[in-house]
Amino acid sequence: MSDLKHINIRGYKTESGKTNDISLSYQTFGLPLGKAPIVLVIHALTGNSKVVGEDGWWKSLIGDNKCIDTKNYTILAFNIPGNGFDNNPKHLIENYKDYIAKDIAKLFALGLEQLKIDNIFTCIGGSVGGGIAWELAALKPNLFEHLIPVATDWKSTDWLIANCHIQDAILNHSSEALADARMHAMTLYRTPESLKQKFNRTKKNDALFNIESWLNYHGDYLTSRFNLSAYKMMNQILRTIDICRDGEDFINVASKISASIHIVTINTDLFFKPEENWNTFVELKSVKENVSIHEIKSIHGHDAFLIEYDQLAKFLKPIFKVKATTFVSASEYVA
Repeated sequence: MSDLKHINIRGYKTESGKTNDISLSYQTFGLPLGKAPIVLVIHALTGNSKVVGEDGWWKSLIGDNKCIDTKNYTILAFNIPGNGFDNNPKHLIENYKDYIAKDIAKLFALGLEQLKIDNIFTCIGGSVGGGIAWELAALKPNLFEHLIPVATDWKSTDWLIANCHIQDAILNHSSEALADARMHAMTLYRTPESLKQKFNRTKKNDALFNIESWLNYHGDYLTSRFNLSAYKMMNQILRTIDICRDGEDFINVASKISASIHIVTINTDLFFKPEENWNTFVELKSVKENVSIHEIKSIHGHDAFLIEYDQLAKFLKPIFKVKATTFVSASEYVA
C-alpha cells in the first residue's frame, strides 16, 4: 500500500470559466505502475483513494486473492478534489458550485497525462464514482479496455437532482448540517424493506426507536470524519453528472466509447434507478456490441453495491480473468 501522492495542476479552468490551482491526490496499490495492467478505481461520495487494506472501503472486492487481485494488477485511485482526504484545509474547495462532474473527469485526465498513462485496462466506479467514470470515458473514448459503472448512471436524473437540492439546502442551513444531511441520505441509500428487516420497529429505549438510533449514529460518525465543504463539493458533483452536456445525443456520445461497457445496476436502488440503466443498455446495445448489464438482487437498495459482494464479484470475475491488451511496459511510465 502506497503513501498519498500529489499532482499539482496549475491554472485549471473549470467548465464555468473559473481558474484555480488544484492538488490532485492519489494512491496506488498492488504492483507498481508499469509492471501490470492498471485498474482505475473511482470512489463514492464519502469514499476516498484508500480502496484496499484493513480500512479500505472496497477491501472486500479489491486485494490479494480478491476478485480484483492486487497480485495481478496496479490499482490506481484518485481522490476527487475537495473531498478532504489529505486533511489539508488548503485543498478544500469552498467555491464548490464552480465545479461539475465533467471537471473532475478532466482533472483525472490531466493527472493521467502527468503520469504518462494513456491506456487503462479497467475503470470501475461506484455511485458518483461511476458517474465520473462515464464522464471520463466520454472525454477519452479510447482510454479504457473495460468500463464498469456500478450503481450509477451517465446522467443525474430529475429525482437525483431533487434530492441533491434538498441535501444542499440542509448543508447550507442546518445547525447540524453534516449529521442531518447524512441521515436524510441514508434513507435514500437503503429501502423500506431493508430497514424493516434490520429493525422491525424495535426500540433502543422507551424514547428512541432503533432506526432513529442508527440514523443518529451515521450522522454523528460522518460528522467525526468528514468536512462540511467536502460534502457540499461531493453533492455538487453528484447532481451534475451528464455526458451529453454539450447537447449531443447519448447514443452519439456513448457509441464512440471503444471500451467494453459492463453496467451493474441494483434491482431495488432508489437513488440510481435500475430502469434508467436498463434503458441505457437497450439503447446502447442497438449500436454497440460490447455492452452488457448485470443486476444485483437485494433488498438493501443503493448500498447493495457495498453489501452484496458475492454477486458483484460473480459479475466481475470473468473480466479480470481475461488478459489485458492495453498493458504497456514500465519504460512508458513516470519513474
